[in-house]
Amino acid sequence: MHEHHADTAPTVQQLTFSLAGEEYGVDILSVREIRGWSRVTRIPQAPAHMLGVLNLRGAIVPVLDLRLRFGLEREGYGDNTVMIVVAVAERLFGIVVDAVSDVVDIDPATIKPVPDMGAIVDTRYLKGLATHVERMVMLLDVEKLMRPEDVETLDAALPDVRDVEIAA
Repeated sequence: MHEHHADTAPTVQQLTFSLAGEEYGVDILSVREIRGWSRVTRIPQAPAHMLGVLNLRGAIVPVLDLRLRFGLEREGYGDNTVMIVVAVAERLFGIVVDAVSDVVDIDPATIKPVPDMGAIVDTRYLKGLATHVERMVMLLDVEKLMRPEDVETLDAALPDVRDVEIAA
């Protein structure tokens, strides 16, 4: 039996993805699936970054464009577009990103607070910065992506949305 060294803290696994040339990470425990782009049903009065909703095996999943959420330029959606379905407090939602990279182990001790980088990225959506093999990974705080008022807007609008696109 090998003794575990006290100095090996458990790592946190992050699914990394790219967005506008930067690398981000989302906690693998909150990721439910990774899928290709599918058409979504627009929601009346929803903010621009809220692309719409998708019916995923009976669950109505709001989908948001992370580029638009971050105030970046929007890209066209195509075969390479990736949607990461995450769960926050039992609710599923999809985030559209440029590409998924890989799953990395991050040592929590290496996570640094996010400096205020000016207007590049709204830092309130980030938990911290980690370095992984010389690369900088910005750790996403998924709970902050979906603000309570967004959820309320959605819940209020959903009864008016009759035919939600069924995801293939």
